[in-house]
Amino acid sequence: MDLSDIRIVDAHIHQWDPFTTPRDFSAVAKLLRLLPVPVDVAKRLAPRRDREFAGDPVPYLHPYLPFDYRADAGNAPIETIAHIEVEWSEQGPFGKVGETAWVAGLPLHSAPRLGAILAGGDPAAPEFAALLDAHLAASPLVRGIRAGVAHHPDRGVRSFTDIEFRLTTKEFLNGFAQLAERGLSFEAWVYSHAIPDVTALAERYPEVPIVLNHLGTPAGVFGAVGKHTGTNPGLRRQLLVRWRDDLAAVAAQPNVVAKVSGLMMPILGHPVPRRGVATPVPELLDRIGPLLGHALDVFGADRLIWGSNFPVDKPITSIANSIEAVATAVTDHGGGKPELERIFRTTAQRVYRIAENSDRGAGPTT
Repeated sequence: MDLSDIRIVDAHIHQWDPFTTPRDFSAVAKLLRLLPVPVDVAKRLAPRRDREFAGDPVPYLHPYLPFDYRADAGNAPIETIAHIEVEWSEQGPFGKVGETAWVAGLPLHSAPRLGAILAGGDPAAPEFAALLDAHLAASPLVRGIRAGVAHHPDRGVRSFTDIEFRLTTKEFLNGFAQLAERGLSFEAWVYSHAIPDVTALAERYPEVPIVLNHLGTPAGVFGAVGKHTGTNPGLRRQLLVRWRDDLAAVAAQPNVVAKVSGLMMPILGHPVPRRGVATPVPELLDRIGPLLGHALDVFGADRLIWGSNFPVDKPITSIANSIEAVATAVTDHGGGKPELERIFRTTAQRVYRIAENSDRGAGPTT
């Protein structure tokens, strides 16, 4: 599928440097840099839930900066990127503002240029309103917030919060209104069993744009993960059926769009190939094709956004293969050039208010 004439927006990438910035994985990265222990030996010492989530720890143990992303993007016609917060661990009520300022200072002024920042923050925190204002002061490219709300009932699957049903707590719901007051969106990354909580949130706050990350991450849909998730075809079928129903329900909320991203995350149950070898596109299509087809049916191309989720998806795929697999799945499902243009470019431009040329001076709408 030729996308050379579509100037792509990669709406979900991460940048990090575990050696010079505070990340949840910085201590491990620094330790392994000092110890003469091969990565694959150290990997065996990590908790199984971390091994299954990462697939390959190498991307987390080294910096991933603009040069690295551009090298991975290769000749893909990616014009603009949106940066998503990632495990910034600086302490204090305004600690996560440090990530926004750091990202805004990266050399991302030419293709692919930085078009939007989705910053970190917890709506349940007492200082949430002030945190939002601090993010906006740190960069005019801040378009929304992502919070660490992904919790899985299988204790063998890595969770990013100890609080189950985080989106439904009184404190979270009360703070969430601050997003509407500032014209900001919410990046909802949950595991698939919590998609109904996203639906309820969208119903309660129809004025807040909500971006469902990674099509709701049905962990284990392609293979066994954790203690008992996706351990046999019957359980995977149940998971898929529930995901389909819940995705259709959340798509009924007009303020929700979904990211066609993270479909190659190891936690979905993908077999992890040998390091440096990308999964062939036909194999990816066999797995993700049904997910994409359903997402296209219930959301439509006007409410789907592509993102590479690099480098998190890197153990499974390359950026080129991710683009090809998604584009082929869309066309196999009856989509054409207009649908590809929306998924790979114009939907992200609309949702994140990314201008055609330069938006570095554009602030949020109010």
